[in-house]
Amino acid sequence: MIWYIIAIVLVLVGIYALLMKENLIKKIMGLAVFTNGIHLFLISLGYRAPGVAPIMQDINFHQFAQLAVDPLPQAMVLTSIVINLSITAVALSLVVMAYRFFKTADSRKIRGLKG
Repeated sequence: MIWYIIAIVLVLVGIYALLMKENLIKKIMGLAVFTNGIHLFLISLGYRAPGVAPIMQDINFHQFAQLAVDPLPQAMVLTSIVINLSITAVALSLVVMAYRFFKTADSRKIRGLKG
């Protein structure tokens, strides 16, 4: 139960950073915190307290099905971590290029520049 609360807090902190911060680096950090909260939520959905790793062992299939942890959220989160890493890298490279061009990382000033 505590993992759900922590996941909700992480998601809320990430949304706050995305909506309220003006620095583009802080927005990207907020996006990373937001996705990590979602990852924690998905992993905690697939968790089972007396669970074992989803690797077939020397017990019969019925016992294994009752004890094994669901591997689908783990696979989804692993894929999402890779996607999140590449999105973060692309976003940071765009911020570096915007900083070189506009000489600022403030989204209000970049939005206000016309020409």
